Amino acid sequence: MAIRRTCSVQPALPSEPFAGPFALGTLSGPDGPAFPALITPDRRALDLRPTLGDATATTRTVLERWDELLPALRALATDAGAERRPLADFRVHAPVEPRQVFQCGANYRKHVIDLHVAHRDPADGRSAEEARAEAAKLMDRRAAEDLPYVFIGLPSAVTGPYDDVTLPAWAEKPDWELELAAVIGRTAHQVPARAALEYVAGYTIANDLTDRAGVFRRDMPQIGTDWLRSKNAPGFTPLGPWIVPAEAITDPGDLRLTLKLNGRTMQDETTKDMIFDVARLVAYASHTARLLPGDLVMTGSPAGNGMHWGRLLRDGDVMDASITGLGAQRTRCVAPDARRAARATP
Repeated sequence: MAIRRTCSVQPALPSEPFAGPFALGTLSGPDGPAFPALITPDRRALDLRPTLGDATATTRTVLERWDELLPALRALATDAGAERRPLADFRVHAPVEPRQVFQCGANYRKHVIDLHVAHRDPADGRSAEEARAEAAKLMDRRAAEDLPYVFIGLPSAVTGPYDDVTLPAWAEKPDWELELAAVIGRTAHQVPARAALEYVAGYTIANDLTDRAGVFRRDMPQIGTDWLRSKNAPGFTPLGPWIVPAEAITDPGDLRLTLKLNGRTMQDETTKDMIFDVARLVAYASHTARLLPGDLVMTGSPAGNGMHWGRLLRDGDVMDASITGLGAQRTRCVAPDARRAARATP
């Protein structure tokens, strides 16, 4: 996947801090290629290519050597003599180019219960409270007895944490989905849940944009969901800004996710509400697939999507998303030229 450069000048960056002494990012200067960088809390950046001895290295190169390089990265983060430059001198890209993206649906208890109640049969005579109680029991049973719902996303949908996102003209109901993403640091295949977090190098922020109108095929309802069309347009997965090492995140099961639309809080929940935690999701994905360094395991989105609020994304909207200890991203939605022209036509 090539680094996407969607606008020539990057807006002012959110200053939300990250946990720990350092994070990983992918940066570029005005004229040079993108490169892996060590980011420190004082918002300064160190080019890691000299440390790696590879002028063509990427952040994925670092992740492929994660166990070997982690001690050196810790040392660089506290080395007063290391040559760091202000982060403001650079453009911030998605922190990694994954080879595989594993996405998870229906993984937040309150969100799924809300959907169950909202979409119950109109002939159902029970109150909302009764329907909610039944759905809560179903979620408890699912967590205890069932399996996560994991599907595949496209790396080409990934874009930077501050890049504009173009809303395709065909997307009738574009929506947001803030998610915690685990970044794989060791090849993982058929690992048990008790050991799964050992394969996670760090965590980052993802916003899994979805065209709600495209999720279910109207022409072939018996086929089910169409994730290609609904989730994988270019730029539909803003990622980053940083990969924060797993050792800096005390408990991935207790992080707060907050998404604001034009300054108004729409999603505000913690990962405690997950039905399947990060370890179970990584283990489940690895049961079938071979997870590779740099791959993403996205963990689902909490309640508060646009469909809940009756307010979907449109041209000019700005989304501010943050997760405890991982920093923040800011993305602006833009309509394609054809859509702008259609609106301008009398």
